[in-house]
Amino acid sequence: MSTADLCQVEHLTAQAGALADIRRRIHQHPELAYAEHATASLVAQLLTEWGYEVATGIAGTGVVASLKAGTSDRSIGIRADMDALPIQEATGLPYASRTAGVMHACGHDGHTAILLGAAQYLAQHRGFDGTVRLYFQPAEEAGVDSGAQRMIAEGLFERFPCDAVFGLHNHPGQPAGRFLFRSGPFMASGDKVTVTVIGKGSHAARPHLSVDPIVVASSIVMALQTIVSRNVDPAAAAVVTVGVLQAGTANNVIPASATLELSVRAFDSKVRERLRARIEALVQAQAQSYGATAEIDYVLGYPVVVNTERETAFAIEVARELVGSDNVDPHFEPVMASEDFAFLLQQRPGCFLRLGNGVGDGIGIGEGGCMVHNPRYDFNDATLPIGAAFWARLVQRYLAAPLSPTLSLPKVDV
Repeated sequence: MSTADLCQVEHLTAQAGALADIRRRIHQHPELAYAEHATASLVAQLLTEWGYEVATGIAGTGVVASLKAGTSDRSIGIRADMDALPIQEATGLPYASRTAGVMHACGHDGHTAILLGAAQYLAQHRGFDGTVRLYFQPAEEAGVDSGAQRMIAEGLFERFPCDAVFGLHNHPGQPAGRFLFRSGPFMASGDKVTVTVIGKGSHAARPHLSVDPIVVASSIVMALQTIVSRNVDPAAAAVVTVGVLQAGTANNVIPASATLELSVRAFDSKVRERLRARIEALVQAQAQSYGATAEIDYVLGYPVVVNTERETAFAIEVARELVGSDNVDPHFEPVMASEDFAFLLQQRPGCFLRLGNGVGDGIGIGEGGCMVHNPRYDFNDATLPIGAAFWARLVQRYLAAPLSPTLSLPKVDV
């Protein structure tokens, strides 16, 4: 197959309206983690109509579609997430969520529509030699016990193997359709820590009879601020954020306990381990110094997203072919958010990339500039044919047809 025969953005332009309709249908009917029944049903129905071999019920609501062309035993996997968030939508759009308190505030509706667009194109045009696996995953937003973890535990790569796996996420604040890559650590690990400080309650007028957990918790909050600045190499990035501090119900009562909840993030596994050790030691020491005790529930969330060099370089080359070098950033800055695609990358080589969702003004509806996890966020439909064309071309290039016995992924300059 010549370069001219590979998928181009204009090949998907005629489908842009249909892809937007699919995306908006999913947007109107958002579903939370492990409850993506209607979304999974729609995905499975379309893929079946297009001739894919479809498996459902993986990790509850996950869908895997397989399409084979030619005779090669090589394979590629592409993942899209399907779940929404427990947020009340405030966009006022005609296709806004019809489910109170639930919305697609992270663009998973767009990710699903993009992969469906690529799936339809590949079913119609093929142009590859091997097997493409499409992983439609539930519960990316779960934080723990996520869809990726469950799918892997249920034998995802044994039942539906692939040689490499790829995924994408939209990125508000970057021009729509701009591809953002980074080899190596790209997105941070994300852990949740709950600290319960146990003191001794008393009347507010008799503080000397108490062990005030609010004072202890406040001291812990301030001490935690020293961990990144004094225990982590300044050249390494890390975050320790206290997002919750709850204690007491009345101004004249010293409560018996206080609760802290922390978000802990890092780009390096050793830094991640160091943060845990220092947080646990510091919390216990601070509590003991006031005569209180502390219980720590340290929940390891998603690991670091680490893109492999060869697969990232290959994806960069495909993006450059598709949209030109000016619309591709091969050295985008690391993203401190976390992603359960990291679990897939622990099992297979691959690349997780970001796709610009539009700059906008940060609050304008439909401009793609509003940050994710925001009640005014909306996915930018202009990126749908671009993303779909990228996935289709990536498959065609990775599973090049006809397959040469000496075929290997090309060496490219990043």
